[in-house]
Amino acid sequence: MNPPKAKIVPMTHQIHGYTVVDDYAWIADKTKTDPHVLSYLKAEETYAEEMLRHSKPLQDALYKEMLSRIKETDENVPYKKGEHYYYTRTEQGQQYSIFCRKKGSLTSTEEITIDMNQMAEGHEFFSLGSYNVSDDGNLLAFSTDTTGFRQYDLYIKDLRDGKITAKVAERVTSVSWANDNRTIFYTQEEPETKRSNKFFRQVPGGEIAELLYEEKDELYRIYCGKTRSKGYVILTSSSSTTSECRYLSAADPLSDLKLFLTRRENHEYYIDHIGDRFYIRTNDHGKNFRLVTSPLTDVSESGWKEIIPHRKEVMLEDVDCFSGHFVAVERENGVPMLNVKDLRTGDSHYIEFPEPVYVAHPMQNAEFDAVRYRFGYESLITPSSVFDYDVHTRGRTLLKQQPVLGGYDPGLYQSERLYATASDGTKIPISIVYKKELVRDGLRPLLLEGYGSYGISNDVDFSSNRISLLDRGMIYAVAHIRGGGELGKEWHDQGKMMVKMNTFTDFISSAEHLIAGKYTSSDRLIIAGGSAGGLLMGAVANLRPDLFKAIVSYVPFVDVMNTMLDASLPLTVGEYLEWGNPNEKPAYDYMRSYSPYDNIANMAYPAMLVRTSINDSQVMYWEPAKYVAKLRTLKTDSNPLLFKIKLEPGGHGGASGRYDKLKDLAFDYAFILEQFGINT
Repeated sequence: MNPPKAKIVPMTHQIHGYTVVDDYAWIADKTKTDPHVLSYLKAEETYAEEMLRHSKPLQDALYKEMLSRIKETDENVPYKKGEHYYYTRTEQGQQYSIFCRKKGSLTSTEEITIDMNQMAEGHEFFSLGSYNVSDDGNLLAFSTDTTGFRQYDLYIKDLRDGKITAKVAERVTSVSWANDNRTIFYTQEEPETKRSNKFFRQVPGGEIAELLYEEKDELYRIYCGKTRSKGYVILTSSSSTTSECRYLSAADPLSDLKLFLTRRENHEYYIDHIGDRFYIRTNDHGKNFRLVTSPLTDVSESGWKEIIPHRKEVMLEDVDCFSGHFVAVERENGVPMLNVKDLRTGDSHYIEFPEPVYVAHPMQNAEFDAVRYRFGYESLITPSSVFDYDVHTRGRTLLKQQPVLGGYDPGLYQSERLYATASDGTKIPISIVYKKELVRDGLRPLLLEGYGSYGISNDVDFSSNRISLLDRGMIYAVAHIRGGGELGKEWHDQGKMMVKMNTFTDFISSAEHLIAGKYTSSDRLIIAGGSAGGLLMGAVANLRPDLFKAIVSYVPFVDVMNTMLDASLPLTVGEYLEWGNPNEKPAYDYMRSYSPYDNIANMAYPAMLVRTSINDSQVMYWEPAKYVAKLRTLKTDSNPLLFKIKLEPGGHGGASGRYDKLKDLAFDYAFILEQFGINT
């Protein structure tokens, strides 16, 4: 079957003295109604399906295999909030979770608060955004999206009689209840740019919502939340480099919204509350943050008292505040740590973990007076586990480890932490996992993933689905490249703006290190990444196409210049601080030097699978569509190039249903395995 061929319609624009020609600009249809565009997209989807139709037996086998490891009818660990225990559960054959609670004890009668399966009826996509129950347990504020565009409508459900209000508001991004259990606060995004910019106060069923604050600066987004102490509703305005907080009394919801500390460029701070003091995480003394407190009556910086100093080698990522202690969420050498501080004695200690490389993170801790701290733990070989930790006795209780059906034995697998050397001498961590008895002869297929943007850490989570690759002899690896947050704020800063190229060369160095170590070879190496990680895929494909056998690119941010020059698109203006503002010539020149779409050349490329959804609100569908169209014209190889676009409702993460997601993954795994001649 011949691949689709997009028509060429040259479109020219002038910028910074350059004449730029875009042959595929016509594919960018914001209305998503142009019949020529839809016809081309449908042709690409059909082509991808047909080209992998012969692998249907493998796809079916992979799907059944992955499904067989999942406990389809399952329940997560309940958490206590007020008089109720809240949890979600799944039922065999149902795509979505069911939200439930029990009053008083875990032996009480179950009450279903939200059945996503019922609400999803008649919709090809369904997502639950906010889920926030009032303190008295009577009212539930929740939001839903049925398109995948991440525009959530807000509703209120009375849990006493099951009645749901008409839509309270649209495009809602966060919700908080006041202590009166009637007044709600919410933030709302702009309809076109999707920038969260307005903060409202409203009593359900009352008059029109009152606008309390509007963020005018296009670099900033806002969100609200109530402190665990129930003392304050906090409104945070933040760009990627600066933040500013406002607050009001949760007990007096009609009180004025107060400014905590005026924003100043490159100063980030975030506030919480215990007793008579605010707790402030601030980067005023260094990029990796410190923790200070202030009296409630005087929040000026002159009265701040330092609790945890800034440390160059440790990133203070968050602070969980409770009545008698707090837990500092930290990261050192790319590994998360939980530091418990007893406010009565002043003692502090770290929760110990058994593996050298892992993921540990806070879970639902709704009760302010709790002495048990709930956290999650997993690694590349340890399934997701939920623990309660007694902060006084230091004893921990395993409440649940996610079942992996079919006799999974973690002893059969081995994980390692390696270090590649970047072109400037920087050591780049690489996490890998494989089935034991590895012979390093360069013959093993290897899947290498990367992200490296926004200061987001690409953590080493567990995946029962990944076993289907490991058991077929594949090695799985993650390159913790600069631009991410694994090694603190400096790690992020070294991979953004005018040094963004470090992200791409770090990834190439990681691939070369794995090849030099004979874990794999260039004709056995597949790489994968999504969103900004898709930018990574496109950039390294242009820089070193010889280094990779194949590439899987999810919702890739590849048309960098056109997107960052269109201020009407979601995310664009706020991301000037991550990528640069191409309206300025130095930034334009630098960004264009790596923009995947603008650097496609007349040369051979690896095999590629590119995925997207037509309703993706973060990376518009036309970015990967234009990228594939241009690749088809210029690439000189005969390697497969498949473009899978979800034309039915779907979002940045693809399908919403758990079974649908597995089917999509089976397709992707079949593509990967076939590159090595593995078809069973």
